[in-house]
Amino acid sequence: MIDLVIIALYIAGMIGIGFYAKSRAKTESDFLVAGRRLGPLLYSGTMAAVVIGGASTIGGVGLGYQYGISGMWLVFAIGCGILLLSFGFASRINRLQVYTVGQMLQLRYGPGASLISGVVMWAYTLMLAVTSTIAYGTIFGVLFDLGKVPSILIGGAVVVTYSMLGGMWSITLTDFVQFIIKTVGIFVLLLPAALIKAGGFAGLKAHLPADAFSLTHIGGGTILTYFVIYFFGLVIGQDIWQRVFTARSDSVARWAGGAAGFYCLLYAVAGALIGMSAKVLLPGLTDRDDAYPEVVEAVLPVGLSGLVIAAALAAIMSTSSGALIATATVAKEDIVSAVKRRLGRSADPEVTDEPGASTGGGAGGGHEADEVKNSRWYILVFGVLTIVIACILGDVVAALTVAYDILVGGLLVAILGGMLWKRATITGALASIITGTVLTLGTMIAVGDIYANSPIFAGLAGSLVAYVVGSLASKPTPQAIRDEWDARIGHERHYVAPSDETSTTV
Repeated sequence: MIDLVIIALYIAGMIGIGFYAKSRAKTESDFLVAGRRLGPLLYSGTMAAVVIGGASTIGGVGLGYQYGISGMWLVFAIGCGILLLSFGFASRINRLQVYTVGQMLQLRYGPGASLISGVVMWAYTLMLAVTSTIAYGTIFGVLFDLGKVPSILIGGAVVVTYSMLGGMWSITLTDFVQFIIKTVGIFVLLLPAALIKAGGFAGLKAHLPADAFSLTHIGGGTILTYFVIYFFGLVIGQDIWQRVFTARSDSVARWAGGAAGFYCLLYAVAGALIGMSAKVLLPGLTDRDDAYPEVVEAVLPVGLSGLVIAAALAAIMSTSSGALIATATVAKEDIVSAVKRRLGRSADPEVTDEPGASTGGGAGGGHEADEVKNSRWYILVFGVLTIVIACILGDVVAALTVAYDILVGGLLVAILGGMLWKRATITGALASIITGTVLTLGTMIAVGDIYANSPIFAGLAGSLVAYVVGSLASKPTPQAIRDEWDARIGHERHYVAPSDETSTTV
């Protein structure tokens, strides 16, 4: 009963934060990217929260249970992806002053680049939101002894409510609270308690086979798959980039992001060690994903166990809310806006083909209020869609694998190539996206195995060839577009608070 009260208070707290954050979401920039003014503490916490989800927490412990220390590689790959993003690209991304990856492509290559990339990115973020919704629905079902559909409806209502109220401000503040809960739950409570109960490292060595301590026991092919899909997926995903856009300066995006990456590496090791301890204490589990809730019940007293279950719930909900706002943002800024422009009706009276032109903190007024209202509707619509799909979908792992494969196979080359190769053109970018996506899906169908590595490698190889050939065979990007791109990425950005508000420095 005490555990359920703790969970109920946690849920109420998330909604309460949403109502508090609503007052801060006055402009489109506030709603979509928290006004681009997060300091290092909030930024690192929310970045770590969005990438450490249910797969990293429940799944990471389960992998440790089955494979020993090598179960860390899934989360380790995610952490390495955040490190590469933070130290390799975050400063340039932060300077672009856009809302989406598609707007970055349009800014780099010219008009026409955002729509097709937006469709691919939207499919990825939607499936990420769906799988997270199913995951926390499962936890709600266990906690409150409910069926799948009622559990998803309850959990989905909570996430959609606080996301819709304050947008990225709600998500940032709730994510920071969730980051603290999962940090305390995993590192302060569960890890030491599980290790002590299992007899410490000596107990692990005495009761586990030698291969549990091998870094490659999980298999070289599996490790490679984790890095190809999750390492690169984290570098280019809209849900992650949208957090980069919230940093108040280049240095925050770089160093606070790097801190989040190192946190993920520690989280990877902690999850594997908890799983190994669970193997010693509960050797007969048939489903490795049961290791997390079972070891929590076995080593922690009532009350503390509720907090640690809340930590898993926090991990999943932070990923879900980040994916939801990413889905809504891509649909609004890349897909609907592009369609309206092609139909001759600009989605924004101040913006035609200049992505991010009105993306600063900006003054308020009727236009900004309308944009915030529209964004709330997008979150509500796609939140409901996410809940509906989650209620009827079967094989979520397969769906998410397809989404990640298309994301990396279709968009990786065009995104990173645009930052690294000046000669690249929109012809090469579009050819790369189309070729990579088609080859990834085609190879997946041909080999008949969604989880095979060959589709992603075929997609990447074809995408790279099409990118280089298409770019060299077409005219260079117009100088005006190049000048605008160079101007955006060439000057370090620092947030300057308008006279009527205070910069968020934490």
